[in-house]
Parts: sequence; C-alpha cells; structure tokens
Amino acid sequence: MKALQITTHGHPQVQKVQVLVDVYAAGLNFFDILQAQNKYQNQPPLPFTLGAEFAGRIAKDSPIPAGCNFKPGDRVFGSGQGSYAEQIAIDYFRLVPMPSNISFEQAAGIYVTIPTSYEGLVGRANTQPGEWVLVHAAAGGVGIAAVQVAKALGARVIAAAGSEEKRQIAKKCGADYAMDYNAPGWQDEVKKITDGHGVDVVYDPVGLLVPSLKCIAWNGRLIVVGFAAGTIEKIPANLVLLKNVSIVGLHWGATALKDPKRYFEVIDEVMKMISSGRLIPQVYDPVYEGLEQVTTGLKDLEDRKTWGKAVVRVRHDDKAKL
Repeated sequence: MKALQITTHGHPQVQKVQVLVDVYAAGLNFFDILQAQNKYQNQPPLPFTLGAEFAGRIAKDSPIPAGCNFKPGDRVFGSGQGSYAEQIAIDYFRLVPMPSNISFEQAAGIYVTIPTSYEGLVGRANTQPGEWVLVHAAAGGVGIAAVQVAKALGARVIAAAGSEEKRQIAKKCGADYAMDYNAPGWQDEVKKITDGHGVDVVYDPVGLLVPSLKCIAWNGRLIVVGFAAGTIEKIPANLVLLKNVSIVGLHWGATALKDPKRYFEVIDEVMKMISSGRLIPQVYDPVYEGLEQVTTGLKDLEDRKTWGKAVVRVRHDDKAKL
C-alpha cells in the first residue's frame, strides 16, 4: 500500500544558496504521476515530497543568501522537487520574479510549460511569420502555450485535439483552425486547410510524428516534445529524406544545466510576452483547492479530463486585488 505520510513538522531544511518560499499554488504535471509510480527518469530517494512547479512568496523568516536580490514577501515562481507542500526550500537562482499582471495560479504553471513551447517553436524549429504550425494536444498545458506562442510569432495555427470541447478551447486561445486527430484521414483535412501545402512545423507532445509526416510540407520541421500516448515511435527515414524534413528534439528540463545562457534568454523572452499580454497563462477551471486535492487533480490529468494547466491552490493570496 502507498500512503502520504508526515514524518516531521517544521520548515524544510534550507541549504547555503537557498531561500524559503511560502507556496501559494502548485502546477500539476504528468511527470508527477510517473514519479509517484516510480517510472520517471528522475526518482529522488524515499521518502520524498511530490511536485515540481510552484508560485508563492519569499517567506518572512527566509534566509537571504549573498547575491540574492529577493526579499521577504516578493512574488516568485519556479520549479523544484517538493512543491506539493506549504513551503519549499529552493536555490534562489532558480526563481523568477512574477509579472504583476498574473495570479499565483497562473504563475504556478509557467516554469515548465511555456518556456518548453517557446524554445520548441523558436529555438528548435525557427518558426517564421506566415508558416503553418500544427499543434497536437493543443488544449493541454504545453499545447495551449504553443498555440499562443505560434500566433505571437505570426504563424497560422492548426490545433489538433481529441474532443470538441478541447478544440473550442484551443480556438479561443488563438488557433485559426481545429481538428480531431483521432478521425480517420485527418491528414487530408490538414492538406485541405493549407491548400495542399502541408504544415511547416509540427509540435508534438503526444507521439504522432509518423502520422504527421503524411501532411508535413517540404523543408518541414517536427519537434519531438514528448510521448503522452505512451509509445516511442520508430520513424521511417525514407519519408524524412523525401520531404527534406528535419526532426528536432526538445529537452527544456536540461537546458538550464547544458546551456544556461539560452535558458535565461528564453525565460526573459517569455516574461516579456506575458507582461505585455501577448501570452496569457491558461489555468484549468476549477482550480483544485488544498493539498488534499492533489491526488484528485493528478487523476483527472491522467484521465485527460483537464485542459490548460491544472493547478492546486495551497493557500489564498491575502494581498490579492479585489
């Protein structure tokens, strides 16, 4: 039997370069489910606290390490092991100041999803104004972010999702067209929408690379974001050759370590887009209330019931504008 246990009371242990953050909201991610099932590539030793993305305030009693520009009460967001908690200790340089025009719930879903979509479309695919972009799972966290980023870049967006509700959500977030990727021959619909041209960029967090090769344009780029469908595809190299296609991988989670300069560039650009209102973080409604609802939220995420970013509210913002 598995159970959530409290083994000690008090603050998390704060290390030399860390600050203590009061968690106001935490983002729910599919990899949290895998980690709970001991199936994720990054498994901390037991016992551990689940969760990664969060938003909150620097705690009033937090130590402030040398070089840290944050002060108690500052609104911040970030990602670190153990966000499904009232407080989290985290390296201060892994925190980002919250834009003033968004809520804690919106900020809790930024760190992983939106930079992933931005780097995929900009850094990896070099998406250009006027190009056709096909976004799979377009109503999910990274999918909705990809729709918004692509539109901000001046691209034309086809949103692919498995239900009419999710297709309408994607269109409300800016997609020009929406289609069902479960429908037989959906690639023909893509070709019809694009007047036979096909799509220039495919953003794929699902595992639909091979089917997408049937509707990709000459010089097209396929972005490998993830495999939510559960199968890692074997791609026929002859189709890649015949259409002059590029297949590019995206591992945003490793960028901060492998390419810190690019990491900070992406974070800076994403913050500009959010602060200017060109990109609005989309939060699943209703927000899950309290840490007691983490399990319910993760189950809904696993069952594909959610759209946008599913978030659990850990505490209410006592300084929120009324």
